[in-house]
Amino acid sequence: MRTLTGEDRLLLRVVRDGGGWTALLVVVALAGAAAELALPAALGLAVDAAVGGDASPTWPLVACALVVVLLATDILGDLASGYGAARATARLRRRLLRHLFALDVRAVRRYPVGDLVGRLAGQAADAGQAGTAVVLGAVAVLPPLGSAVALFLLEPVLGLTLLAGLALLTALMATFVTDASAATTGYQRVLGVIAGRLLEALGGSRTIAAAGTTEAERDRVLAPLPQLRSYGRLGWRLLARASARVAAVAPLLQVAVVAVGGYALTAGWLTPGQLVAAVQYAALGAGLGAVLATLNRLVRSRAAGRRIAEPLSHQVRPGGDEPLPAGDGHLRLRGVGVRADDGRPVLRGIDLDVPAGATVAVVGRSGAGKSALAAVAGRLHDPDTGEVLLDGVRLTRLSPAALRRAVGHAFDRPVLVGETVHDAIGLGLPDQSARPPDTGAPATAAVLAAARTAQVAEVVARLPDGFRTRLLDTPLSGGEAQRLGLARAFHAERLLILDDATSSLDTATEHRISRAVTGGGAERTRLVVTHRVTTAAAADLVAWLDGGRLRALAPHRRLWDDPDYRAVFGSDGAPR
Repeated sequence: MRTLTGEDRLLLRVVRDGGGWTALLVVVALAGAAAELALPAALGLAVDAAVGGDASPTWPLVACALVVVLLATDILGDLASGYGAARATARLRRRLLRHLFALDVRAVRRYPVGDLVGRLAGQAADAGQAGTAVVLGAVAVLPPLGSAVALFLLEPVLGLTLLAGLALLTALMATFVTDASAATTGYQRVLGVIAGRLLEALGGSRTIAAAGTTEAERDRVLAPLPQLRSYGRLGWRLLARASARVAAVAPLLQVAVVAVGGYALTAGWLTPGQLVAAVQYAALGAGLGAVLATLNRLVRSRAAGRRIAEPLSHQVRPGGDEPLPAGDGHLRLRGVGVRADDGRPVLRGIDLDVPAGATVAVVGRSGAGKSALAAVAGRLHDPDTGEVLLDGVRLTRLSPAALRRAVGHAFDRPVLVGETVHDAIGLGLPDQSARPPDTGAPATAAVLAAARTAQVAEVVARLPDGFRTRLLDTPLSGGEAQRLGLARAFHAERLLILDDATSSLDTATEHRISRAVTGGGAERTRLVVTHRVTTAAAADLVAWLDGGRLRALAPHRRLWDDPDYRAVFGSDGAPR
């Protein structure tokens, strides 16, 4: 028995997510198939009644009623399939988004952002059609099979004739499904590559313009286009070839059934009405165009499901449920190791004890593992070996709410999230719904205090609508964006982690912020990744990383005599 793959399980869940609309589609499709199979019999009985001189309108009325049923089921089927697919697609997109946000950041970084957007927008819509494709695909085979059964009941030779043709058509469509699956999967994969490159290029548009490499970048983004065109043309050729074969075989099959039926009529095996019914059943059984269209939809849904199932297959990091005990932010790393995707060690056996309330500067050459240390210290991702404790509790055991209240992160290139400037700063607050009051006040007290600490309140005050200014309408320099990112992190109650978060600030602004962050009375621990000697000198301790190992943990003035330590800061590290 074949084990269900990840995309199979995903598509089964998508089918269930259609809910009542999928159930309605099943009922409507089955009713339509039954009416479609009953109509030829009713027409045949009506013909026999007319030939026999029976003027009763019973069978003509039955035929008319069946036509009405077919019209009604057609309309209801379109309605149910549309609403069901929309419902399933929305749920699938929410599930994918929640999963991506819950993943370890290293797992998410394996996929370009543009590629993930393509999966979320395009492939999720195709996968959301799985319920419709499965139901209509299953029901679409009922008319041909039912026609074969009806012809067997009318005359076994007719049934055998139809089955022989259906066997040939089934083999043709099986080949189409196999080939089309590979073409569709390749098309979606290459499309994701182009989307990823395009988003990267748009994010660096100023750099590209400054370097004068617009045409080269355009060529790089569109380099996979011939491959995309090849997959697209292959898919259409496969569909056209399958349609042409069905269109060629189906009439021949109908002619064969009609010829056998005509002979059966002359031999007295069939009545005129039964011949009419046989011709209708032959047309119904040979008309596999609907089956082919449904198969094509199912191929697209399955290929899209494979693309969606890939990021969903990554395990979400387990969350805890414990609160933090009383404490002041004592951070401890024990035997922490981190590996890159290729297995290369980034951090090796880090043992680091950061006293509560202290400021520790993390320094080292490029690639020494500074950002990896900052990430595991605040559980942006978990270490591959070892453990991280905050006030004696492993970060993996803390509830997400407790971790979010205790730890704040600021980065060198912050991404501002929200509708307004106020939303961007308030994102890190425990009450994410906090918004400026409608009384005309500029901001909530917590957001205003964070903006003042980050030296960005005056910048926001000069915006057209102050804290209510939409981010899309806010032109920000690199330093101003960094200050908003800093303000967003200042909610941290016990541990503030700054990953090169002041690199774009001018010296005076950085000095004021550093004084506010590291000054006496700041009741939290600070871990500051920096390349600046002044920041390291102002810290209580310096964690010096070298090749993924902790080379020293000591005050800056004690380390300064080491020429290797001075070399970490480049020209700023020259002896004085």
